[in-house]
Order: sequence, then structure tokens, then C-alpha cells
Amino acid sequence: MNDTKSKDRTMLNWDDPLKPEAAKPTQPPAPPSEAVPAFGVADSLAPPVTPLGAKPVRVEDKRVVNGMTDINQLAPFKYPWAWNYFLNANKNHWTPLDINMAQDVHDYHHKLTIEERHVYENVLAYLTTADILAMRNVAIAVMEKMSAPELQIYQARQAYEEALHTWTYQHCIETIGLDQGEIYNRYRVVPEIYAKIRMTQERLDAVCSTEIDLHDREQLHTFLMSYIFFAAVFEGSWFYNGFSPIFALQRRGLMKGTAEQLQYIMRDEVMHASFGIRVAKQLMQEEGIRPDPKALREMWDQAEACEATYAGYILRDSILGYSADLHLEQFRFVANRRAAQLGMEDEPFPGAEEALPWLAEQANLRKEKNFFETRVTEYQTGGALNWD
Repeated sequence: MNDTKSKDRTMLNWDDPLKPEAAKPTQPPAPPSEAVPAFGVADSLAPPVTPLGAKPVRVEDKRVVNGMTDINQLAPFKYPWAWNYFLNANKNHWTPLDINMAQDVHDYHHKLTIEERHVYENVLAYLTTADILAMRNVAIAVMEKMSAPELQIYQARQAYEEALHTWTYQHCIETIGLDQGEIYNRYRVVPEIYAKIRMTQERLDAVCSTEIDLHDREQLHTFLMSYIFFAAVFEGSWFYNGFSPIFALQRRGLMKGTAEQLQYIMRDEVMHASFGIRVAKQLMQEEGIRPDPKALREMWDQAEACEATYAGYILRDSILGYSADLHLEQFRFVANRRAAQLGMEDEPFPGAEEALPWLAEQANLRKEKNFFETRVTEYQTGGALNWD
């Protein structure tokens, strides 16, 4: 018992474990210099110092970007909906360790065909890199440019969720027993996966610099286009549609543990895309700016071309109930919805039909688990969000 307590105390030691132990002083330390008075109780009770001329933060002075209010003062809210996103996101907490993967291991090694293994592996190969890019976009390209703390706080949660998603893919890859080095490196050697990553990286690089001047209309437009890409294409269309090959396996009773984790991820991504679209619309309203139609057309065309080559690779051989044609048509259908939610008058892909009517169920289904079977991992707020 004493040994255990001793070990616990050792684990709570915050000192650098690699730093050589300092020699113990043989004499008491000298008293503090008179020039540096000691910090006493009276000091701790003193009122905070207020900058000369400081005025209370006014709601009407807050802005998505280029705001002039104190970024450290949360309330009063100008965007209470952003705070609600943060509160709802915290109801959606889960980890991959909550999900039993034993059946997935058996399915992969004994039930999946060669074609189905190809689909499973390459979906994970893309997602492992994509979610890291999503995390970097929020953390280093977006958050520090937001000038209202309620926006930043949800985005901090979003960055954590992207890290959680990355852990999930790694957990699946490791549990199944795949070669991690080979799977993680596929985006660098498979052109069809790399094309999507490259487009994403280019949009990230365009706004990553802290030197970008959002008072400059051209640079503000670049930022807006990058924000729209990540909200409407990357998370709103590619991610939303990107889990469907695994859901197709789940619908046949295969890889159900992996699919369940992707359902939770999909709900996070629905919130990310919904939040991003709302911020983009708010930004357009406040700054009196609209995306250039030609730039929008080029974005959708490039995104469709990347998705077409990707679908052609992962589904070069169709699997039961799923094909590259279905995947691409669903992407076009979802892209039309995202454009409408952004307030765009023209559909990027007129006439596209919903090829996978069951996909929306994956985001809206309320998950309930048998308490005696596994730990309860119920989402309190699903993906049925108001996108207006």
C-alpha cells in the first residue's frame, strides 16, 4: 500500500524527469531583495488594472473578422448560436475505446472480399490525413483570425474533435492489424488520394499566414473562398459522403464497429460544416462581400474531378450495393444542398439526384446501446441541424 502511494506521488511530480537532480542547498535561501516586494494577500485582493480609456464591449462592435473589441471578453454575445454549438458539441463526447471492434477483426480477415478490403483500407488511408488537415485549418488558419471569442471557443472544440477523429482511424487501423506505415503513406503514393489532399493543402496554404490582411478586399475574398471550401466541400460534401462506403458494408452486417465510430464522426462533421456555413454567411453579410462566381465554379469543378478520380480508385471494382457512380452522384447531390445553404442561387450540379437516400439516417439516427453489452455511448444531439 505504501509503495502504491509512493508511486502515485512520483507520477504527480511536475519536474523534468530528464533533468539531473539539483544538489540540495546547505543554507537557507537569502531573503528577497527590497527592490522586488513579496506578493502578499493585500496584493491578491487588489482590483484589476483597467487600461486607461477602456470602454465596455458593445455587441454591435463585434465582427467575425476585423473586429475592434476585446477578444478576451466572451460576453455579451453577438453570436449566441456559436455558443450553442459549443454546448451541443460537449454533449457529443465519445472515444473510439467505447466501441467493440472484435467482430470487425473477424470480418476483415474472414468475411471481406479482396475488393471490400481495398475499399476499407483506402477510405481510412484518406481520412487519416484529411482530418489532420482539418485540425490544422481550424487551429492555424482560422481561429486566430476570428475576432469574437464565442466563435473561437467552438472552433477550439472542433480542433479537438478532429484530433479525436484521427485517433479513431488509427485505432481502427491498429486493431484490425494493418501495416500502419503503409496505410498512412498511401496519400503520398496513390495519385487518386493525393489529388484530394493537394487541393485541400492548397486552400489551407492560401490563408495560413498570420500576415494576411483581411482589410484588403482581395485577401478577404481568398479567406472567404478557403472558408467556404472547408465548410461546404471538405467537411460538408467530401466528409459527409466519404464514410458511405463503410456504411454500405455496415448495412450488410459487416465492419459494424468501424461504421459506428464513423457515425459519431459524421455527426461531428455535420456540426462543423453547419457552423462553417453559418460563419461564412455572417462574414459575407458583415463585410459586404460575395464569392466570385468564376472562383466558385472552379472550386466545384476541381472538387468534383478529385472526387471522381478518388471514387474510381477506391471502387475500381464495385462492391455489393455500392459503386463509384453512386458515390459520385451522391457527392453532386450533397454539393447542391451545401450551395443552397450558403445562399447561392445556382446549383453547381443541376439535376443531381440523391443516390444514397439512406445516408442521412447515419447522421440523424439517435444511437442507443445496450448497457449490459457495452458502455453507453449515446449522442444527445444528433446531426439534424438547422442549416439556415
